[in-house]
Amino acid sequence: MCGQWGEGGTSKRMTPEKLKSELTLKEIGEIINSVRPFKPTITLFGGEPLLYKEWDKVVSSIKRAGMRCNMITNGTLLEKNAVSIVNCGIDEIIFSLDGPRDIHDEIRNAVGTFDRAYKGLKLVRDLKEETASRKPVINISSTIFEANYKHLDEIITVAEELQASTITFHHLIFLDREMYNQHNDLFSNHFGLRCEDWGGFVRESLPDIDVDYLIQKITELNSKRRNIDVSFYPNFTHEEIKKYYTEFVFNSSSYRKRCLSPWMVSYIFPDGSVRPCQSQNFSAGNVKEDSFRTIWNNKAYKRYRKITKETLTYPACSRCTELYRF
Repeated sequence: MCGQWGEGGTSKRMTPEKLKSELTLKEIGEIINSVRPFKPTITLFGGEPLLYKEWDKVVSSIKRAGMRCNMITNGTLLEKNAVSIVNCGIDEIIFSLDGPRDIHDEIRNAVGTFDRAYKGLKLVRDLKEETASRKPVINISSTIFEANYKHLDEIITVAEELQASTITFHHLIFLDREMYNQHNDLFSNHFGLRCEDWGGFVRESLPDIDVDYLIQKITELNSKRRNIDVSFYPNFTHEEIKKYYTEFVFNSSSYRKRCLSPWMVSYIFPDGSVRPCQSQNFSAGNVKEDSFRTIWNNKAYKRYRKITKETLTYPACSRCTELYRF
């Protein structure tokens, strides 16, 4: 179900060299120093951030600079790194959970994945109690799709067992070939390149989801009192949810139709490229060549913002969660 790392994900088309690329600790330190005066939140994700051998030094550098640091993880390496995670002061761990044990392992295509993550998260929780530490806060993220939408209660139960603070159910990201082509036609006219990363989210048919059941379940879960905060994102109305899953062409009526992400967020990839949007394949520069602050205000970035402000959205943006974030 993941357009980046799933069965049809675009990351599988990358060369081994591209997949193995990474920034050095020195290069990451230069990025941290560049943004330090503005105190942004830095989120480490990928891929799996705990595969980076010096991840703890990265987190420590971010915290010494006085910034908030979050990490999105599949949890399989948490047990091995639990002590460092609690000691380094990382603010938040966001665990990607696909379902209860059998469903989670099936989606991850690896038996034992659920148990490894569960054990690691429990160890982090226990170490927090032993050290009287409030960090990291544990939050859970779960994507709604065919294999798990009838198991949302069970997913919440897992989150409660782990004493997570919140669980956020994300609506599935998908688009059809026509929207993908329309998006690329418009984007190519403006920037002379195609958004190949969106190709991993293309589906030939709509998701096989009983939308009436899903809406009923969302209503039920929103009405229950729990020890954990449960939310659905984007927070669509019932009518919007029905349209979202039963039609490829979707436009929200409750959110404003403009993207603010290029002014609020930036994505720095392992090869050093800096993108205003994760899935647009547009890079405004590279931190191996210029400082992040220089790139953030350069002509390419400003032109991207100007065109985005005039365009408001590109065709695929209605399926992008960043459109609904700010």
